[in-house]
Amino acid sequence: MNPAFSIYLDLVRFAAALLVFVYHSNQRWLVQPILPLSNYGHSSVIVFFVLSGFVIAWVTDTKENTWRSYFASRISRVYSVVVPALVLCLVLDTVGRQLWTVPYGNYPYDQLAVRLGASLLMLNEPWFLSITSLSNVPFWSITYEFWYYVLFGLAMFLPARWKWWCVGGLALALGPKIAMLAPIWLAGVLLYRWKALERVPLGVAWLLVVASTALIVLGHTEGTFDAMWGWFRDQVGRQRFDQFTFSKFFLADYVLGLLVFANFVGMRRVAPTVRPLFDAIGPVVKFLAGYTFTFYLLHQPLFLFWGAVLRGDNAGYATWFTVAGLTFVSVFVVGLLTEQRRPALRRAVLRLLERWPPRPARAVAHD
Repeated sequence: MNPAFSIYLDLVRFAAALLVFVYHSNQRWLVQPILPLSNYGHSSVIVFFVLSGFVIAWVTDTKENTWRSYFASRISRVYSVVVPALVLCLVLDTVGRQLWTVPYGNYPYDQLAVRLGASLLMLNEPWFLSITSLSNVPFWSITYEFWYYVLFGLAMFLPARWKWWCVGGLALALGPKIAMLAPIWLAGVLLYRWKALERVPLGVAWLLVVASTALIVLGHTEGTFDAMWGWFRDQVGRQRFDQFTFSKFFLADYVLGLLVFANFVGMRRVAPTVRPLFDAIGPVVKFLAGYTFTFYLLHQPLFLFWGAVLRGDNAGYATWFTVAGLTFVSVFVVGLLTEQRRPALRRAVLRLLERWPPRPARAVAHD
């Protein structure tokens, strides 16, 4: 992966997480004015899916070429943040509700063992079941990505005579919602593996970057994406539509995924031509990207908690900026104990996997 494009992907990752934060914090108890760019939240998750598929295809091709190294990396990547996030979310929700109930009116706080257990096992969204992880609504996308990791790993590393039975069986067990968004994740894999796309003419690449960006913006501002999921709702009925939960926007998500795919195709070719710009912003971007997963997975519990602590004036933007600042500082502190500790966890998981399956004991000879 060329360095300039790598920096671009890190920039996109952080920007997408920031847009998700803006979307979720666009709540009237916190700020009365509608926040700018507050309608890009779900779309930003789709960006994560394409990006994730691309990165996973890259690492399995260049670094993680054994099942042990692959699963050690995926387990450490996910659980280095997920476990602390679940504990912290429970603590923050419990304390925050005692301080001020208003921010928590739309979030569940019942059946704690079921919600936390399902989240730990990544079983929040099987079939038409949807188990919200307390106030941490964004958690749903982590469960989707986790199972894409597993399914891709099975397809990559199992013997041919087993792999498709295992992949198909697991996909069936997980149900339609996770399968519906899988093509978007696989688009990222295709982006990496389709080598001819690396040689598109520079003029075409610039056109792809400009056109895809413009169409993504227009799709939101002109209501095109809303019209797509509205059509699907009309076809299946409101009740069935709601049962698809976070996959119910899949038609618009496919179009958006295609536009993100086109943007990445173009930018991979364009980025090296403006490398001095990316080199200049690279250190800052990589620092921010190092905390993106923690930011994404904890921003909602954190801003709800800090909002409950402050109970500030929502007439302007002052309270929102204060809460946002406290959220960012909190993410940095937590990130020192989560994402920044991931290498140690990976080594520990890898050592465990290297001992499995256990070797049969040698027979002891007797005279």
